[in-house]
Amino acid sequence: MATAASSSIMPRAPRQMQLTAHHVSRVHREIADPGVQAMPGFRNSTDEDYAAIVGEVMASRPAGPFWLFGYGSLIWKPETAFLESQVALARGWHRRFCLGWDYRFRGSRDTPGLMMALDRGGQCRGVAYRLPEETLEAELHKLMRREVSMVPSAFPWRWVDLVAADGPLRALTFAMNRKSGRYIAHLSDHELADVLARAVGFRGSMAEYLFSTVSKLEELGIHDRNLWRLQALVADRIDAAHTREH
Repeated sequence: MATAASSSIMPRAPRQMQLTAHHVSRVHREIADPGVQAMPGFRNSTDEDYAAIVGEVMASRPAGPFWLFGYGSLIWKPETAFLESQVALARGWHRRFCLGWDYRFRGSRDTPGLMMALDRGGQCRGVAYRLPEETLEAELHKLMRREVSMVPSAFPWRWVDLVAADGPLRALTFAMNRKSGRYIAHLSDHELADVLARAVGFRGSMAEYLFSTVSKLEELGIHDRNLWRLQALVADRIDAAHTREH
């Protein structure tokens, strides 16, 4: 199945970012997969866990087409096949680097990463994907294996209301559990930039993650002021580190 049969998203020429692919290449390092890095109070998800989660999602799904809301990496690297996509607004939520700590995928024990999740408050523009009914359960299994590596999940699935050009939607997404020990909310923008400018794991760097996210948002006509400020701070830190090294 093609990734998307149709789309209402109209890309535009993005504004010039300070963080560039060159910055990302400066940070990049080849790192071997260290394997599972389970945290205290968490365990690795099993096949049984994924089957239970997918069953719960299917049992609680709203009537009508099945929609998925992406706000971070899902907008530039969708995990599932989809039939349609459109920009949509989630009120009462905002995207935030608040999911810690990543010691494997885009971070390590020496340079931990901090991932993005939906957090309470504000609003968030992202992308709503309509998933195919005929392969829906298989698509959800792929999605959960990407998003739910440990249980209990620090950013569990939930249904959210969206506002889109075609009207209101009810969509599946992943939002931060503020009671989780992985909720990191005390860092200033400058402290957060220090983390994102250095963290690298076997799947790549946090600088790459930030660059890809902001680039795609701008391409879609979505200007996230917080991430825009953050990408400039990260670029400054990478430039400063490169100057010191030379």
